[in-house]
Amino acid sequence: MNTIRSICVYCGSSPGRHPDYLKAAEILGTAMGEAGIRLVYGGGTKGLMGAVSDAVKAAGGSVTGIIPRFLMAKEATERELQRLDELIITEDMHERKHIMFERADAFVALPGGIGTLEELIEIMTWGQLGRHRKPIAIADVGGFWRPLAGLLDHMHGEGFIHTAHQVRPLVIERAEAIVPAILKAAPPPPAEGDEQVIEKL
Repeated sequence: MNTIRSICVYCGSSPGRHPDYLKAAEILGTAMGEAGIRLVYGGGTKGLMGAVSDAVKAAGGSVTGIIPRFLMAKEATERELQRLDELIITEDMHERKHIMFERADAFVALPGGIGTLEELIEIMTWGQLGRHRKPIAIADVGGFWRPLAGLLDHMHGEGFIHTAHQVRPLVIERAEAIVPAILKAAPPPPAEGDEQVIEKL
């Protein structure tokens, strides 16, 4: 049984300088829509955010956008937001990220800026601390995330990452391979007793 029904995609609200970034967002969104996997994302309608959302919709998929009220004018247009299947407006970034985590069965980081990096690192940290076992994929389009991989290796080598086995993100160069890799890495469905334990947490 497939336990991946939704994927949270972290990405930039700008298209970036290389056309491959936009293309990767479109390929990922199309694959998700065709697989019947709901997109959970930051609600933006511009840049890579808009590209992945539009592609999911065009492929027949569903989209949940989660956006803080203060960012609505910067990252989205009211008209475009109406195209989403579900729109959740939060009061701050903390609430946005928490809901994104709750609604997602897996996470993908496309290229982006500081906000994308912060979201990726936070979800990796939660995995390292044992707070979740949801698959995490890094879309290393054109080697975009290679400097981060080098930094993480340096941190580990210097003795500051002691539980790297708790979080091993999938590093994937080709956007076409992201959804199949996540489905393969999906954890098995919890047993009936496990669900009761999870509800209490």
